Amino acid sequence: MRRLVVAAVLVAAMLGSGPPSIGAPGLAPGLVPGAVASAPASAGKAGSAGIGDPYFPRDGNGGYDVRRYSVHDTYRFASRRLSGHTVVRLVASQRLTRFNLDLLLPVTSVRIDGRAAAFDRPRRHELRITPRAPIPAGTAVRVKVEYAGYPDRLAYAGESNWLASSGEVVTMNEPHMAPWWFPANDHPRDKARFDLHLRVPHGNRVIANGRPDGRTRGPRMTTWHWRAHEPMATYLAFFAAGSFTVETGRRNGRPWLNAVSNRLSASARTASLSLLRETPRLVHWLEQQLGPYPFDTTGGVVTSLQPGFALENQTRPVYPYVGGGAVTLLVHELAHQWYGDDVSVHGWRDIWLNEGFATFLEVRYRETHGGQAGADWLRSSYDGYGAANSFWAVPVADPGPGRLFDDPVYYRGAMTLQALRNVVGESDFWAVMRTWAADHSRHTGSTEQFRALAEEVSGQDLAAFFDAWLVSPPSPPTPPRTVSADQEFADPAEVRPDPAEVRRSGRSSPIRQ
Repeated sequence: MRRLVVAAVLVAAMLGSGPPSIGAPGLAPGLVPGAVASAPASAGKAGSAGIGDPYFPRDGNGGYDVRRYSVHDTYRFASRRLSGHTVVRLVASQRLTRFNLDLLLPVTSVRIDGRAAAFDRPRRHELRITPRAPIPAGTAVRVKVEYAGYPDRLAYAGESNWLASSGEVVTMNEPHMAPWWFPANDHPRDKARFDLHLRVPHGNRVIANGRPDGRTRGPRMTTWHWRAHEPMATYLAFFAAGSFTVETGRRNGRPWLNAVSNRLSASARTASLSLLRETPRLVHWLEQQLGPYPFDTTGGVVTSLQPGFALENQTRPVYPYVGGGAVTLLVHELAHQWYGDDVSVHGWRDIWLNEGFATFLEVRYRETHGGQAGADWLRSSYDGYGAANSFWAVPVADPGPGRLFDDPVYYRGAMTLQALRNVVGESDFWAVMRTWAADHSRHTGSTEQFRALAEEVSGQDLAAFFDAWLVSPPSPPTPPRTVSADQEFADPAEVRPDPAEVRRSGRSSPIRQ
C-alpha cells in the first residue's frame, strides 16, 4: 500500500483470478458470441498477457500501443454500481491475432471498429479479445468494451482499491487502480491521452485529470467531461465524485483548479482550501529547481474519505484531510508531476526514482525556506540509523513488490540524491536532475539510465557509489564529503544548462524506453 499519511508527519520530523467465462456452443472454448475464433497462428501472433514487469507479470499487455482512452462511466452512490463503456484507440505493433486488456469488471460486449469481437476471461484480471481477422501491424483500431459491476467487491494482487462512501468516491491507488473502472494496458510503459465522461446523480460534481470540458444534464444524472491533453500512465487517471467546493484561478498563465469535499467540517474545509491555494506557488518554486512544469494545468483535491495516503494523480493530486500546514506533503506530490508522472518508472523496481526524488525535493524546500541544509540533513539522518538497522537491508534499487512503499525507498532514496549532490557538486547535480526530466519527458526511465546520466554529466565512475546507496551493503555507506557552504544554497536557475550542453561525446540522443 501507499505510504500512510502518518509518514508525512515522520517526514516533517526527519526534515526538521476468478473462473473463466463459459463459451457458447459452436465456438472455440472460452469464446462468447460475437466473432469467429482466431485465425491460425501462422497468420499472426497473440499479444502477451503481460508487458514484462517481473514484479507484476500480469500487468499490462503486449502487441499494441494505446493512443487514447475515452471512458464513459456511470456511478450510482446508493448501490455502488459502476457501468459504462470505454473506447480504447490502439495501434497494433505486430500482426495481432488476439490481445488482452486489464479489467476486473464483468464485460457484456466487445466491438472492434464497430464489429462484434469474441472475448473470454482466462483470469479475473484479464480480458482476452479475439478479432474476426488478424489486425495488421501498424493498423489503428477502436476497441469498445462495455461493462458493469460493483468495484468495491473486486480485488487484484492483494489489493481491494475501491474507495467510496454513500456520498463520495475517489479512484486513487498505486500501483493499480485502472482495472476497477476501465479496461487498460495497465503499466506506465504504455501512456496515453484521456477523455473522461463521468455520469453521476444530480447534486454531485466530478473532478478528474486535466481540464473540464463541459457537462450535460439529463433527467436524473449529469455527465461531466474532463480531458487530459498529455500522455498519462493508467494508474494516474482518476475521478472524484460527490459534493465539492471548487476554486479556480491562473498563475503565470496556467490554470489551476482545487476541490475540497463538503463532507468535511467547515473548519476542515477552510484549512484544506488554504493549503491547496499554495499549489500554484509551489509549482512555480519547483519549476525554478527542475525546469518547466510538464502539464497545462494543476491543482489538487482533498477528500473526506480515509485512504491513508496522498497520491500524485497527474495534474491534480488527491490528499486526505491533513490540516492546513502540511506544505511539504504538497511539495512531495507536486514533485511527482516531474518524477513519476511525466517521467515514469520503466519497471516497478525503479520506484525510488519516484519516491526518493519527491522526498529529496521536500529536503530542498526546507533548505531554501529557513530549514536544515541538505548536507546536514543527510548527516543527521545517517546518524539516526544504527549499523544494524533493517533500514540498510532493503535493496532500494530492487526492493521487491511487497516493499515498494517502505521507508528506505523514500528516505534512503532521498539520501542517495543528497549524497550524489555532495559527490558531483552543485552544478553537475542540478544538471543531472534537469536533464533527467527533459530527456525522459513523457516516457520512462530506469535506475541504470539514471546512473549512466550521472556518470556522463559528472565525468566520474559512480558504480561503487550507487551500489553502496541503492543496493544492500554489508554496512551503511559513509556519507560523502559535504560540498562547500556557498555551493550548498546555489540557485538551480543559475546552474541551469541546456540539456544538450551537459551531454558528453557519444551521447547523441535521449535514451527512451
